[in-house]
Amino acid sequence: MRVALLALMLGGCAMRPAEVRVSFDTERETSVTARGLADRATRRRVTANDPVRVASISKLVVALGVMRLVEAGKLDLDRDVSDWLGWRLRNPAHPQAPITVRLLLSHRSSLTDGIDYIVPLGVRMQDALADPKAWDAAHAPGDYFRYTNLNFGVIATVMERATGDRFDRVMAREVLAPLKLDACYNWGAGCSDAAVARAVVLYRANGNVARDDLHGRRPDCPVVAAQGCDLAVYRAGDNGAIFSPQGGLRISMRDLARIGRMLLRNGDGFLTPASVTAIEAAEWTFDDSNGDTSQGFYCRYGLATQTIPTAVAGCEDDLFGDGRTWVGHAGDAYGLRSGLWIDRASGRGVAFFATAVPDGSKGRRSRFSAEEERLALPAR
Repeated sequence: MRVALLALMLGGCAMRPAEVRVSFDTERETSVTARGLADRATRRRVTANDPVRVASISKLVVALGVMRLVEAGKLDLDRDVSDWLGWRLRNPAHPQAPITVRLLLSHRSSLTDGIDYIVPLGVRMQDALADPKAWDAAHAPGDYFRYTNLNFGVIATVMERATGDRFDRVMAREVLAPLKLDACYNWGAGCSDAAVARAVVLYRANGNVARDDLHGRRPDCPVVAAQGCDLAVYRAGDNGAIFSPQGGLRISMRDLARIGRMLLRNGDGFLTPASVTAIEAAEWTFDDSNGDTSQGFYCRYGLATQTIPTAVAGCEDDLFGDGRTWVGHAGDAYGLRSGLWIDRASGRGVAFFATAVPDGSKGRRSRFSAEEERLALPAR
């Protein structure tokens, strides 16, 4: 009987999802909690130092890299990106409307995820976007918000063209190293071997492995490849999507909190206050007809930032339920939910994630999951 009970207890522990939450203010971490297992096979417990694939929070970090290049004079938010790409990027239904980095960052480019946004190594971005299904024929660039992962594959390609280097290396040089973050996109440049060994395995709610079961070593191929994986022959600027800029950042919650503190400190020497303001300012606010809100989840959006909550009919983005304004980004992929949010008025923020979240998880006050609503607020 005791053996059976022990086996049941161990089995339940082995299935316990990983959760980490780090709250912070402008100066320091104010609380850290970590529960569950980062790797069920080895029974390794999760910590706040373990890197995890944070999904779409990756987009916000891409925006930091973009603004670094803007400040260096290598990019311009409002210039036609065709000037960097070396080929004409146009919605075929609206060929006279230029597409800019600002429109790409704010999901108003008229690109859609009508094609697979995971454009693999061996396929050029130019060729992928020749497919009319990549475009919203009904709306010209700048006229309509539609959350589109493909925008960030294009941004990464533009960044490569502007710098002459691979996207993962650009991000490591411009963002991760200056902020002293042990992080990387798709296990490329930026992550130490020690970080790789601490990777959080992503699980579905049914317990199946979804991503990053690395067994303590780097993956043989750090990018998405159609066939073969020879990065030595990759030409920077052909297809930055191979490094998953839309969702492939691996970073710990402690390091994600450092990004939050940098934003609260108005750039803290990493970016100018003007650049931080530009990132956080809403470029688009839902007015009942100017965008697709994904059932009320997206209602205000800046340069790869969400602002919540939004007091507009049809918006269900009140994650915190505290009457305060929060800026940041959510992540949702492979059974993970994550968030990085700051309340500038009070000078505080939170970074969190949970694994093995059921697909249909629904919060009580918003379109966020129950796990996100719980982790957003301090434990009581």
